[in-house]
Amino acid sequence: MTSGVTTSTPAGTWFGHPGGLSTLFFTEMWERFSYYGMRGFLILYMVKALGFTDVHAGSVYGNYVGSVWLAAIFGGVIADRWLGHYRSVLIGGAIIALGHFTLAFHALSFFYAGLILIVVGTGLLKPNVSTLVGSLYEQGDERRDAGFSIFYMGINLGAFLGPIIAGKLAESVDWHLGFACAGVGMTLGLVQYVVGRNRLQPAIERLAARPKRMAAAAPGADPPFTVEDWKRMAAVVVFFAFASLFWGAYEQAGSTLNLFADRYVHLELLGIRLYASWFVSIQAAFVILLSPVFAWLWVKLGTRQPSSPAKFALALLFVGLAFVLLIPAGSIAQGGIKISPLWLVGVYFIEELGELCLSPVGLSVVTKLAPTRVVGLLMGVFFLSNALGNKLAGWSAGFISTTPLPVLFGVTAAVTLGAAVVMFVLIKPVQRLMGGVR
Repeated sequence: MTSGVTTSTPAGTWFGHPGGLSTLFFTEMWERFSYYGMRGFLILYMVKALGFTDVHAGSVYGNYVGSVWLAAIFGGVIADRWLGHYRSVLIGGAIIALGHFTLAFHALSFFYAGLILIVVGTGLLKPNVSTLVGSLYEQGDERRDAGFSIFYMGINLGAFLGPIIAGKLAESVDWHLGFACAGVGMTLGLVQYVVGRNRLQPAIERLAARPKRMAAAAPGADPPFTVEDWKRMAAVVVFFAFASLFWGAYEQAGSTLNLFADRYVHLELLGIRLYASWFVSIQAAFVILLSPVFAWLWVKLGTRQPSSPAKFALALLFVGLAFVLLIPAGSIAQGGIKISPLWLVGVYFIEELGELCLSPVGLSVVTKLAPTRVVGLLMGVFFLSNALGNKLAGWSAGFISTTPLPVLFGVTAAVTLGAAVVMFVLIKPVQRLMGGVR
């Protein structure tokens, strides 16, 4: 039994939520440990060990992390049509582990092969584990948003531990030992996923029953989408567009700001030696601290809480303000003075206020808006915003050695703050598209 689960039957609860949430919490925690653990030092490895230029490393980084999220679209379709969501997560996790262990070998061919395997495996796992979380709850269950917030805290527990452990091994001992550490993390996630399968049975049965109900309504053919379905899918597309801009700024933590930390930040605090890869963990640490606060806040506000489009607008506002703070930091650093690590701590705190308005809310709203037979596909579409955003983040890193830092950070601030203004204007039209879904 997974640690922390106090019930003995699949129908039991975990902290007031379906018992299966514990299984998915720890599965995703270990998967994110492996992903963020490796990602925390990936661009540093390319620049320092492989000798890539900033532009080349940024391009490879952007293509890799962008492809990871792009593959989620195909993973959603494969699960919806063929493998099912449980098996897709299981097979995907096995491929991810194989990819990380492949990266532990030194040859450049193994480097590219490992990245490809992680892309394929994450494409299968990522959209479908979130779909399973949504399917733990009946339609209209008010616990769903809070459940996704708890699940999101598990994601960030793994994202916090991964760079600290794998990043330190990579930067202070051996790069390839860091890759192997990430593989061990994914393997642990697979083990507990299989052990906890019984708690997922209600969600698996709920997903399996959906196409059967549709087949009974229209033998031999899928029923056409209604006008309401099309409007709700259009709302998902709007969320995708603005989420892409958010992630384009936020995900620079692993690219532009990773190189910034390595080159311009004084890597010592209170006598403790710091590693550039550790700064990726700061984002996750703030999510762990703030997730319970936001979960409590949304429940406390109830029907008075901001709508999903309003939360997206707030997210863009916060990430824009974070890059405004980076403008003077970049100016000081480029003047030849190594800046305090506390600058990045402040930046990531502001960014996390935004992320907690967008990411768990986005996952939840997609599961509520998506027509039942394409829920995996539309979850993949939402993750496509991460693909585009990560590609933008990698592209931005290529400018760090050729563009004045205040200009580089200022452009990102201007784009995201402008997008926030547009999203605030669109709140009411998007709410009409959502047709009553909050």
